[in-house]
Amino acid sequence: MEMNQYIDVFLDESREHLQAVNDHLLKLEKQPGELAIVNEIFRSAHTLKGMAATMGFEDIASLTHQMENVLDKIRNNELAVSTELIDIVFLAIEYMEEMVNEISEGKDGKKDVSELIHRLEQIEKGSVSTSETVVTPTEKKGVAPIALDEYQLTVISQAEEQGFHSYHLTVELTEDCILKAARAYMVVEALESKGEIIKTFPEVEELEEGIFEGAFSFVVLSKESAQTLEALITNISEVKKVDAASLTSVMNDQTKREPQAVEEAAVSKEETSIESNGVQGKQGSSKTIRVNLERIDDLMNLFEEVVIDRSRLEDIAKRTDNQELVETVEHMSRVSEDMQSLILTMRMVPVEQVFNRFPRMVRGLAKDLDKKIKLEIIGAETELDRTVIDEIGDPLVHLIRNSLDHGIELPAERTQSGKPEEGKLTLRAYHSGNHVFIEIEDDGAGINRDKVEAKAMENGLLNSADAKHLTDEEAFQLILSSGFSTAEVLSDISGRGVGLDVVKNKIESLGGQITIESVKGKGSKFSIQLPLTLSILSTLLVNVRKEIYAVPLSSIIETVLLEEEKIMYAHGQKVMDFRGSIVPLVSLEEVFSVPGRETREEDYHAIVIVKKGEKLTGLIVDSFIGQKEVVLKSLGNYLQDVFAISGATILGDGTVSLIIDPNALIK
Repeated sequence: MEMNQYIDVFLDESREHLQAVNDHLLKLEKQPGELAIVNEIFRSAHTLKGMAATMGFEDIASLTHQMENVLDKIRNNELAVSTELIDIVFLAIEYMEEMVNEISEGKDGKKDVSELIHRLEQIEKGSVSTSETVVTPTEKKGVAPIALDEYQLTVISQAEEQGFHSYHLTVELTEDCILKAARAYMVVEALESKGEIIKTFPEVEELEEGIFEGAFSFVVLSKESAQTLEALITNISEVKKVDAASLTSVMNDQTKREPQAVEEAAVSKEETSIESNGVQGKQGSSKTIRVNLERIDDLMNLFEEVVIDRSRLEDIAKRTDNQELVETVEHMSRVSEDMQSLILTMRMVPVEQVFNRFPRMVRGLAKDLDKKIKLEIIGAETELDRTVIDEIGDPLVHLIRNSLDHGIELPAERTQSGKPEEGKLTLRAYHSGNHVFIEIEDDGAGINRDKVEAKAMENGLLNSADAKHLTDEEAFQLILSSGFSTAEVLSDISGRGVGLDVVKNKIESLGGQITIESVKGKGSKFSIQLPLTLSILSTLLVNVRKEIYAVPLSSIIETVLLEEEKIMYAHGQKVMDFRGSIVPLVSLEEVFSVPGRETREEDYHAIVIVKKGEKLTGLIVDSFIGQKEVVLKSLGNYLQDVFAISGATILGDGTVSLIIDPNALIK
């Protein structure tokens, strides 16, 4: 039987079942005696096992089968639910998600799950106390425990008979190491000059891509002493510590205690490669059908052509003195607008598809940070365009990590401040006009304005005179600057400000903006404003000489007719007085070198006031044409990254109009 034709169905349904298990596990941890939840988890696991076995993915099938056995013990009241048991099952889900994602990338979906299966077997037999876990120093750094297959053990045994020594060598890099992959490569080169590497933790591919925390390890065969290997690696810059232990003693130590599959390794992988988690949705009802996303995109592209022709017909009808034609075009416009809304709705997906990943992430990070944190999700049913959903996950992860690590305090600190031990993190989404707002709010320590200003002055972003005139929101916006951080100690989870410039750039590239509110000692709120869709835009059409440009309405504050004598100059730059504020002026004619300049003197200038955050700029144009809904078209591969141009559209008369990116023009 040819399985390739079923792979998409397998991937979709596998992700649904894994998400269902994930959601129910979180509920089971809070209600350990609720057998109905266990039955739901068992049902999803059983279905997943059957699908995986049918498709020939044995590692997924065998891991799910052993997970089923543990769940069956719980169903029959032969095994009690504990936090540690939940941890192990979560780790199994993590492994399966990784395998499913690899299958979606065209790989074989194989993974060494023998150790995790062994641990689940021990739990099933009741021979392991799930309340007692031992973590080796290597594991604390996110390095997996030793797991060698029969072939590797045979090679090691034969090498030892020929006078080789076997070592488990762990290398820890400094916290500020930037080129982790390069350092790992240098360590590999050094070791291969003195022996043979049998296995790496993590895998070689992850080492090459730098997907690991501050430590990694090897199983090495060499005739050199452990001290010689340690000295060899220590000489490499940015290596903090090297530990070469006898492989035999490490394996014996692991045999004495039960083999551990380390949760931190999974958490680390989630932190460093968020993309691997993917976006998973909930199971649909019987009234839904699956439609390939490419078909939705094709339908949208076809309808975009209809919108262009609709605009052209409207222009023709205005010029033609035919009432029947005018009425027909008006009716077609109303119908096509309804169709447009319907198609856009088909592209909309609930933001919960992104939010679903966060409960488990928050649970793992809270445990890692020794903090008590309650996550509250509000408005998960709020819908966003699929293209926005695909891009918004990473920025949210950055912001949530910052709130967990540097926003919410440790339980002891919260108690001293008169707060409850358990911190609260709220993730909220809602519609407002043509935008969606996503808010990340915590009740932690808040942002220290004095520290922010001091760091900004140190980085040359601010001087003491300007600092006095900044509003709180303007001061807090400084933490979104590149490389800005007020953290005294950089942690593996985050540093307040580290990476937030990436968050800001990503949100602005989606046509959105981010604002920050904070009260010292009370908490912080990051608010992200995003457009509902990126495909069809409401714009203001303007004339610049013989050219027509489209300015997105979402960026426009106001339009102004400014008298020539009211234009002022500051440092050689044209400016205007706008409601008591000095606003710089930018001429689109000069920016885009528009030809066809006329010699007449103008008494008035048409100005479009645009906004980006708290910054305003006036765009000088020749005249306003009017509001128009246009289809955003890419300029193609040959015209990528054109300054201040986000795309183009075709107007009703067939002419091409460039769509301006106001963010690039705001000074």
